[in-house]
Amino acid sequence: MDMSTLTAAQPPGAPGSEGLAVVEQWLGLARSGQWPLPQVMEAASRLQAAGALDAAALLYQTWVASTASPLRHVACFNWGAVLGELRRPAEAETVYRMALGIDPNFAQARLNLGHQLEHQGREEEALAEWRTVYENPAPASLGAEPQSLILHALNNAARLLEQLKRYDESEALMRRSLTIDPRQSDVAQHYVHIRQKQCAWPVYDTFAEVTHNHLLMSTSLLAMLDESDDPALQLLTSQRFVHEKLPKVSAPPLHRGRTRTGKIRIGYLSGDLHMHAVGLLTAELYGLHDRSRFEVHAFSWSKEDGTPLRARIKAGFDHYHPLHALTDRQAAELIADTGIDVLVDLQGLTSGARAAILTHRPAPVQVSYLGLPATSAIPGVDWILADHFVMPPESLPYYTEKPIYLPNCYQVSDRQRVANPAPSRADVGLPEGAFVFCAFNNNHKMSETVWRCWMRVLRQVPDSVLWLLADNPFAQANLTRVAAEEGISSQRLVFAGRAQPADYLARFTLADLFLDTFPYNAGTTASDCLWMGTPILTRSGRTYISRMAGSLLTAVGLPDLVTTTLEEYEQRAVQIGSQPARAASYKRYLAENGRSSPLFDIPAIVRDIEHEFERLALDARQKA
Repeated sequence: MDMSTLTAAQPPGAPGSEGLAVVEQWLGLARSGQWPLPQVMEAASRLQAAGALDAAALLYQTWVASTASPLRHVACFNWGAVLGELRRPAEAETVYRMALGIDPNFAQARLNLGHQLEHQGREEEALAEWRTVYENPAPASLGAEPQSLILHALNNAARLLEQLKRYDESEALMRRSLTIDPRQSDVAQHYVHIRQKQCAWPVYDTFAEVTHNHLLMSTSLLAMLDESDDPALQLLTSQRFVHEKLPKVSAPPLHRGRTRTGKIRIGYLSGDLHMHAVGLLTAELYGLHDRSRFEVHAFSWSKEDGTPLRARIKAGFDHYHPLHALTDRQAAELIADTGIDVLVDLQGLTSGARAAILTHRPAPVQVSYLGLPATSAIPGVDWILADHFVMPPESLPYYTEKPIYLPNCYQVSDRQRVANPAPSRADVGLPEGAFVFCAFNNNHKMSETVWRCWMRVLRQVPDSVLWLLADNPFAQANLTRVAAEEGISSQRLVFAGRAQPADYLARFTLADLFLDTFPYNAGTTASDCLWMGTPILTRSGRTYISRMAGSLLTAVGLPDLVTTTLEEYEQRAVQIGSQPARAASYKRYLAENGRSSPLFDIPAIVRDIEHEFERLALDARQKA
């Protein structure tokens, strides 16, 4: 227990300068059985503010054991909160159960008990506690409004059910919560995205007082990338998130006043340097940097998932700095102290991102790359790696970042990815003689417009099937239902479960043509598909994310597979599906030329990146 800062945080009248003596005095008062609870709470708060959480927990424990007070359940609640802060969920559970033993109607204790059960992996028990609160609301405790307690229970149960992929139950609770209070933007945000995950169309399904406009304005950036090809909407969504969620930083940039000499230091900032799309794409990048000119650092809060990929990624850096235990400000100070010239943000505003680190401007050059194929609007991120296809001139007004144009393709990938031997079509449930369209993008990328287009393609190519990723049963049921509306039987839809990377790569060789989604194109999946020699048909729109696959196809030498309208896309899919020899010719081309094309010349792409980073870094050093 650290008492070093305690004396500066003593309550009025606390004697002495030794923190331990103060604690002993308070423990003595707690053991007396006569100390009023408000004074106990004030003392415990001082201990918490001084970082002495163990002492605060001991103070409550002593008071509860020694005092016959009708408010013991309140002390137990506070004690449990301290134990929760100490990440001791089993002990916190015991204490919250003590509180409920004294007052079974103590809803706040039941809510917090649910959280501690969740932390122990006991999801069903957590859901049961929250269900008790929202199904049998008790009189409010501690001055809380009953409605706020019910919403807390509904929203946390919905969140956990979403994590467990019990999407139907989760959505039902979200609707119930929004019916009570339709102003909840965070709940509306999850409601929109959970409908996307289920392919439940229309996504903006209004009810009660929940309007289309409210759902639109609450849509997360990821969901907006799925939903709209309007670059202005994507920009506004990013700006809204930054305005509402990121702290405002008025202090001078942390990089100022620091002399940078010697090798240029590149830092990569990410929580996705593991078995994740970003980790899979960038595994080769880090080790290819020229060590005679560059020093490469990772600043990461990524999972230690135990995979060979994770070990390989870490081995590609000169220095690996874990950020798990650091605040955003502390992480930014570490980056600045390390003397990073160019900080590359690999996450943007995606799940788990720590965008606030970037707002402190720890590096003079801060660049967005790969993780968010859109504008982030994060203050401090001035550049985005791109190519002339994904960011044509007419798109530039919709970005807060300036483009760093690479000459061929924006995307690095991994030439060391390994595929297992291909299974037979029979092994995976595909008919031998059929033309196989495949679409292995995540279900949330599938829009109703594109899905109905695919069904029209199947109608016009009689001997064809569509091979899909079966991410969840709700999406599968909805997709099958809409297919039936379009006259396509379920036998022509073949759903594949998720697979390990080597098995997943092997699947591509069995398909004749990959059908891309719109407006959220394939990115990592497109790279995998072309690496394995299967052609992709894409539609390119007005946004970076709707032009990703088109960029890859252009770099690999197949620009005729890039379309720009839904009608052209549908017509081209029917043409290729009706002419299997044409699909076979694309496959031959990719087999002979794909891996030697500029798309997969990763050392050249890295040299292009280095050239631009060196130019920007040296310019920043000169101006410092």
